[in-house]
Amino acid sequence: MELIKSGDANAFAEIYERYWTLILHHALKMLKDNDEAKDLVQDVFVTLWIKIDQIDPNTNIAGFLYISTRNKILNLIRHNQIKTDYLSSLANFVSEPRNSALEELSAKNLNFVIEKEIQNLPVKMREIFELSRKKFLSHKEIADVLDISDKTVKKQINNAIRILKLRLNILPTLILLSSALPY
Repeated sequence: MELIKSGDANAFAEIYERYWTLILHHALKMLKDNDEAKDLVQDVFVTLWIKIDQIDPNTNIAGFLYISTRNKILNLIRHNQIKTDYLSSLANFVSEPRNSALEELSAKNLNFVIEKEIQNLPVKMREIFELSRKKFLSHKEIADVLDISDKTVKKQINNAIRILKLRLNILPTLILLSSALPY
């Protein structure tokens, strides 16, 4: 280890020759794929060379290589599982029937119904609600524009929301009915 730490390539080559086959067999037992095992073991030795300054010189080299190999295998298995889950999820998403034109039409219908209900609010309440939700004015700004109190603005907005919630409770039924209509 001291020789490798000092940059002695021959010492590293000796460790490589001594442990390559043993570590490869260890990786093959777990991975069952020769090419993947070879790549992984190669990566273990590259990591040893790169991180040699961080390794205690009294470290058991065989133990270090076995543990490094096991950890890389576990990371690879975890990565492959995530990749498999992602591909499965993507395949399910792609295979789900979608009709974007119908979805867009339903969204337009929803917006139309909501806008219609807003228009059915009492005039002053509708004006306050639209200044808040469409013009994004604060309660204070609305109060200043309409020359009313902040409390009145807050009360009118709360009332508008309550009324819209009550009226739009039947919205799921309306959406189902509208999607059944021919266009």
